[in-house]
Order: sequence, then C-alpha cells, then structure tokens
Amino acid sequence: MAESTDEVTRESLRSPSVEELSRLDAAATGEGLELVFQPIVSLPEEEVVGYEALARWDHLDDLGAPEAVLARAADTGRQMQLDRLCIHRAIESALAAEFDPDTMLFINSEAVTAHVSRAHDALLARGAERLQIVFELTERGLLSDPPALLRKVAALHADGFAVAFDDVGANLESLALLDVVCPEIIKLDLALVQSLSRYHQARTWSAVLDHHERAGATILAEGIETAEHLDRALALGATLGQGFRFGRPGRLASHRSIRGRGAPRIRSQQPSLDIGSPFDAVAGSVPTRTERKDTVLALSRYIEQQALAATDPPMVLTALQRVEFFTTATRDQYHRLAGPCPLVAVFGHDVPADLGSGVRGFTINDGDPLSCEWVVLTLGATTVTALIAREHADNADHGRQDGDRLFEVAITNDRSLVTGVARNLLNRML
Repeated sequence: MAESTDEVTRESLRSPSVEELSRLDAAATGEGLELVFQPIVSLPEEEVVGYEALARWDHLDDLGAPEAVLARAADTGRQMQLDRLCIHRAIESALAAEFDPDTMLFINSEAVTAHVSRAHDALLARGAERLQIVFELTERGLLSDPPALLRKVAALHADGFAVAFDDVGANLESLALLDVVCPEIIKLDLALVQSLSRYHQARTWSAVLDHHERAGATILAEGIETAEHLDRALALGATLGQGFRFGRPGRLASHRSIRGRGAPRIRSQQPSLDIGSPFDAVAGSVPTRTERKDTVLALSRYIEQQALAATDPPMVLTALQRVEFFTTATRDQYHRLAGPCPLVAVFGHDVPADLGSGVRGFTINDGDPLSCEWVVLTLGATTVTALIAREHADNADHGRQDGDRLFEVAITNDRSLVTGVARNLLNRML
C-alpha cells in the first residue's frame, strides 16, 4: 500500500537517528565519496567544452545525499575540509583523464568557505596550469555570511579563477547578488529551461539578460533534455548548455579530445573590501542638498514602500546611526520587509543581532564613518535605489530638536553606485 501524503511528510520531517547521524558524519569526512562528471557543451554547436564535477554518496541515497551530507558537514564544522577534498578529487580525476589544454572544469564550492590559493595548494596549481577551472558557488547560504562571500570571490579573482553562480532563478538571493558578486558565468536553474513561460520565469529571464548586457557574463542553461529545451535556452541567450541531451553524470573517459573554449574573462568589477564612508563614495558623483530630518524620513519611507511593492523583492540595507532610531514604527516596517526580501539588515550603534522577524542587526564602532550617516538602500533584479545622508556638523552646536536636524542628502538610482554602497555595508557584517 502506498504511503499517505501525511506519512511521507512526517517521514521527511523526522530527526535522523543516532545511527543515521553516524553514517552522515563518516560521509562528511569523505568516506564513500565518489565524483561524477556531466558534460558542458557550447551552443548551438553542442560540442563538449568541459565538465562539471558532482559529489555523490550513492550508499546514502536513503538519507538524501548529497544534500544531507553537505548540511551535516556544515553543522559539525567539517565544511571547509569536505569542500577542499571535493576540489582535490575533481582535479585529480580531470588530470588523470588527460584532457586537452583549456578544457573547462566546473567545481562546486560552498559560498562561505575560505579559498586556499594555488600558491599554497600544489594540486590546485597543477590543475590551473592544465585546465580552465571555474568555481561554481552553490546556492546554499549565499547570504548567510556576505563578507565571507565577497572575500572568497575577491580571492578567486585574484588567483585567476572564474566564478559561476549556480541555479540562478531558483531563489531571490542569487538575483539580488548578481551585481554585487558579478560572476563570470550565470547558470540558469533548470526550471527556467524546462517550464512553460510564466510571469515568474519571464521576470527572472529579464533580470538575467539585463545583467548579461551590463556585465557581459556568460549564460549557461542547465536541464536541457529536449529540442524544445534547447530552443528555449538559446532564446535566453545561453552560449553554454548542460543536461541529459548532452550526457548524464558519469565517470570520465581518458584521452577524449575536447575543443578548448578558452578562459572566461575575469570580471574587472571585483568586490571591494573597503568599509569607508558611503556618503563620500557617492557625493562626488551625484548632487547633494540639505534637508531636515523629517524630509529624510519621508524619503526613506518612500524607498521602503517601493521595496515592499517590488515584483522582485530586493535586499534592503539601512544605517540609522543609533539603536534608539529603530523606533516602533521603523521596526514594524522592517518586519514587513523581511517577509518578501532575501536580506534585510540594519546597522547602527548598539543594534542587537536579532531585531525580530528575520531582520538582522549589526553594531558599528565609535570611529566608523557610518556613525554620522543615514543610509536606506534597496538592490535587486529590478529595484535599485540608495538614499545616503550625512548629519550636519553644527546640529549639536545649534541645539536643534530631533525633527529639525539637518542632513546633506544624496539620492541615486545608478546601479554601479548603489552596488558599491551595498558592498560597503555588507562588509561591515563581519
């Protein structure tokens, strides 16, 4: 007799047993790890130009491997070690297959694990000399630690490696981060290729194509199984493809000739690790004007409402100087924002880490330039606005009441400027 829906749901939600956790712990150290490789082809020629390495634990399919193993590694502090083991196994297998030079090798890597440079990793250095290695950042936890993500991308670029974003379109995080990270390759989630066009898919396609036009990223379509899927991938602007039409994941065959595609061009727009003044970063590029606090507050509320109404909810980053300015009205507004938006964060003196309802708080130091600034920023696939204000130095000298305090204000919808301010704030999360 088939299980009922309720029984399946209970089974999927139950906690692992001690024996199951023991099996996952062993796998998280690399026990039973096998690497399989799926072809990546050029479009429309359908010629193999590389492979993606995929970690598998076939003996743990009953526990939901590989996702369960990777989650267990993260929970038990083994994420970095397992990440490096998978990278090494992938390179070893590719080198043993003796592919032609410049064959592309896509290696999955967790977004927040530290990158060990080729100068300190002999196997990685050997692989980089022979292959075109692309580090594919998985969708797991993209926004769990933004500073770690930005530092990893900067380190990969400095080491000469290209970056790919996996499963773009499957979640809002990847769309919101496209301009911040600026990956060389965007991998479209298979649902975008395999599903009939709907409003959700259309707006994601539009966002990806807009970014492609701005930054020149290569588009790779996943999940291509039929001629119809291929036509849709080409219509989306994909020049690389992956899916069962071109081959299923499996072991590598030695001495196979592959047409080298050449190295992806590393983005010149690398994530900045500067955490200076957001106001100084934009004041020279956009006009500023003096406004009273009540006017700045009204402008802030307008920007927040735009974020709430956006069809593609953006990340919302706010700096409000001190925790007392996170009033009841502001708290309620940000709790509403935290529902649809992939990241809502508030910066200020003595701001607690948990502001409720998924709003993340980050305290700033006394000497931080942000102490005198007021920022409300929204950045997403279709939404991009930043209000950056600096308090007048003479407010205290003139004894102004709170609502009469004066600010120098800059407002911009320039995506490059807003992206720079977003990176500036995200790095303060460390």
